[in-house]
Amino acid sequence: MAELHSITEVAAAFGLSVPALRYYEECGLVTPTTRRGRVRYYDREALERLALVQLWHVDGMIPISGTTAVLASEQADERQALLLAQREEMLARARRLQHAAAVLTHMLNCGRDRPLDCPTTSAHIRARVDAALSGEDLVDGFLPPQPDPGREALTVRATA
Repeated sequence: MAELHSITEVAAAFGLSVPALRYYEECGLVTPTTRRGRVRYYDREALERLALVQLWHVDGMIPISGTTAVLASEQADERQALLLAQREEMLARARRLQHAAAVLTHMLNCGRDRPLDCPTTSAHIRARVDAALSGEDLVDGFLPPQPDPGREALTVRATA
């Protein structure tokens, strides 16, 4: 007979809360092997499935919906297409985060008492207002381009 582990044991072993594990079940990501009364139990195969879910969702930072799609993919090319899309989205987020960090670093290092006294900041603010009033997209030139040849210009929609 296969060794079974309670939902509480599994949650603790995998660094999850019991409600998070139940949520994974609701989403169809994992299934308990059996129930005894009101307690769910998992065998090794179910634990391996949970570890695979964590690989995609936690380590790969794929949202639950994407994790569900990846796990449901039955062919390598379908899975690769899903993973490629997730990776491209993540790389775009990483570029936006790098830009945000650079903006914050500039603002932290600017010794001006008022942000608009900074020539870089004031020029950017004027361009942002002009773009908002004209309804155009603002190509963010707040900071000089970073030395990354694969970096695309960051476009920010000027909104009120």
